Amino acid sequence: MFKTEPNNPELSNKFIKSDANMLNQIYGTSQVTPYWIADMAFPVAAPITQAMQHLVDRQTLSYEFDSETLFQLIADWNRSQHGLGLNPKRFVQTPRVLSAIALVIREFTEEGDGVLIQTPVYHQFHRLISSAGRQVIENPLALNNGHYEIDFEHLTSQIQSGKVKMILLCNPHNPVGRVWSKDEMRRLVELARQRDVLIVSDEVHGDIVFDDKPFISLASVDYRNAITLLGSPAKNFGLNSIANGYLYVEDDGLYQRVKDLVSSMALDHGNAFSTYATIAAYKEGQPWFEQFVSYTQNNRDWLVQFIQTELPDVEVTIPEGTNQIWLNFSGLGLEDEALKSLLTIKAKLALTPGSWFGEKGSHFYRMNFAVPLSQLKVSMLALKVAVEER
Repeated sequence: MFKTEPNNPELSNKFIKSDANMLNQIYGTSQVTPYWIADMAFPVAAPITQAMQHLVDRQTLSYEFDSETLFQLIADWNRSQHGLGLNPKRFVQTPRVLSAIALVIREFTEEGDGVLIQTPVYHQFHRLISSAGRQVIENPLALNNGHYEIDFEHLTSQIQSGKVKMILLCNPHNPVGRVWSKDEMRRLVELARQRDVLIVSDEVHGDIVFDDKPFISLASVDYRNAITLLGSPAKNFGLNSIANGYLYVEDDGLYQRVKDLVSSMALDHGNAFSTYATIAAYKEGQPWFEQFVSYTQNNRDWLVQFIQTELPDVEVTIPEGTNQIWLNFSGLGLEDEALKSLLTIKAKLALTPGSWFGEKGSHFYRMNFAVPLSQLKVSMLALKVAVEER
């Protein structure tokens, strides 16, 4: 049963999103409601807590990792959710999805090589590429009538330049919420094929899609030079603090190279809590998950309607997937600092600045809506008051 509030909300935590020092550093105040981190505020599914409680009650935590069961369940889940016929023997586990991205960047490119990202995009991509001494090559998304699209003409010129050695794809896209279509994925792969460019697809939000829109995984497209980061149970089951990452590689040579890389660093042995929680999620979490997606889709619909009706000067990009919504406040006619003050001091909202994602416009912000609807309503009413009084 999906619930929006924990049984024991008074229990202490050190969640990053509400850490006073972090909020003061970013927003200049801690007196804000946090919407700036892409996690959920909901209690996890009961089978997950029961599995973890089983480990605690057992009292013995000897070395343990049931990879066969785990990978089979991930394959079964993706068959059920997306019609993917994945080979459970082609998975590789890593400590985190970001760890996996960092590893493959360093393994499959050289210093100075170009790694292409489609901005505005998850800000950690830029950091991982730059810190590895690689060149960030941007293929900015095109915004047409409130709908973001891949600029294929620009992408073609970048691929043909020979500078791009890897494409780091975000699907569904964070922060704009696009779920790339079958035709878009096909066109992307065909361009990469011309220069045998490696595509690494971060699909950690892949299960969170709305309006029955099909999710097209890179693993479903016929392309040898591909590594699919099917993700982890972090976003779809709320296991952000304990989830491992899982890569899927179909090509024999590429798979062995990834497997050997991860094994050589002893990164392929998961901890029991992550393993048991993940098995429980994919084995028994389907009813909870369906209710979660239904709830957050309702949140999205309420948000969009409220903004379009009550805040007409704020442009909203309707997300096809993810629990993030992308907002453009330029219509308010405020300078940067005045807008920041309106959002944080007057409306008391902690939203993610668009500049983090490589957005050139300073009036863009991302908002996480995987929170109780009652909380959303209070926050948006506060924003309406702040806008009206500006």
